[in-house]
Amino acid sequence: MNAQLILENGKRFTGKMFGCVKNVVGEVVFTTGMTGYQETLTDPSFAGQIVTMTFPLIGNYGINFEDMEAERVNLTAFIVREKCDYPSNFRNEMTLDAFLKQQGVVGLEGIDTRALTKILRNSGCMKGVIMQGEPTDEEVNALLATLDNSDVIMRTTVKEKYTLNRKATKRVAFIDMGAKDGILRSLEERGCRVTVFPADTKAEEILSENPDLVFLSNGPGDPLDAPGTVDTVKALIGKVPICGICMGHQIIGLALGAKTKKLKFGHHGGNQPVKDLITGNVYITSQNHNYIVSDLPDDVCETFINVNDGTCEGIAHKTLPVQSVQFHPEACPGPLDVGFLFDRFLEEVK
Repeated sequence: MNAQLILENGKRFTGKMFGCVKNVVGEVVFTTGMTGYQETLTDPSFAGQIVTMTFPLIGNYGINFEDMEAERVNLTAFIVREKCDYPSNFRNEMTLDAFLKQQGVVGLEGIDTRALTKILRNSGCMKGVIMQGEPTDEEVNALLATLDNSDVIMRTTVKEKYTLNRKATKRVAFIDMGAKDGILRSLEERGCRVTVFPADTKAEEILSENPDLVFLSNGPGDPLDAPGTVDTVKALIGKVPICGICMGHQIIGLALGAKTKKLKFGHHGGNQPVKDLITGNVYITSQNHNYIVSDLPDDVCETFINVNDGTCEGIAHKTLPVQSVQFHPEACPGPLDVGFLFDRFLEEVK
């Protein structure tokens, strides 16, 4: 079925709709991963967004249900230059098209994804719609006006507390801002008893579990829309070691007195270089965010920077056991360069 992607600046791209057939609205972003499309589809950090893959052929190794990073697809729509209808891989269980149909998610193929990416790089990420046929400007504007991503954290966080790996001795209180399963697996593999809390949990309930470490996960949207999590972290600082990644990093930054700001087109993909300011080493990392931490207070130091644009990629308090990074150390998808950071985080427990 013919359909159009229409950006808020009026630019239109015509392609063919696959997966679920319906009209949708979201924030249009691009991600630069050559592989890992299944992890991208199920990453909660993409909630509320229309995601464009810059690599031209997507779906060539199919879908398998072992590589899911969440129980369902979290993004709003998925744009590819060309989808593969005949995947070849011994782990393949389903085609990309069938998977999006199952998940009720719109796909769009056949547009010039390179041209779209250049627009987003030059103008910044923007609102957009995918609509069947050739909708009028009035129909487009009416759908654009309905976009509201202020509640994406609460749409993706766990609904109630639960505990993993109960027999382990290191107790981690895990605040779920829209977490990928790979992060939980990384903590379990390191002998942690992980109690997962919804994003709006208060400090008193977290402290009642007597945790050795509080960990804040990745998640979608603007950190200023978090449901009271900044105040929760403020109340926990100095009482228990605190670490975080991605959205958790931004929440920790705000709690420590820093600010956040939105990037022009964000960092999305498994090929983002960062420099460790402690060792001088450069690592390739997996990232998925539109916001960064900035304007650090005097008692907070920068620990990592982005090699491409110099933005903050990690912070640590100078005297208290509080640290965080902007990227995803668990590599789902992405390189394994920075998996050691989970061990660095857990050193705070000692």
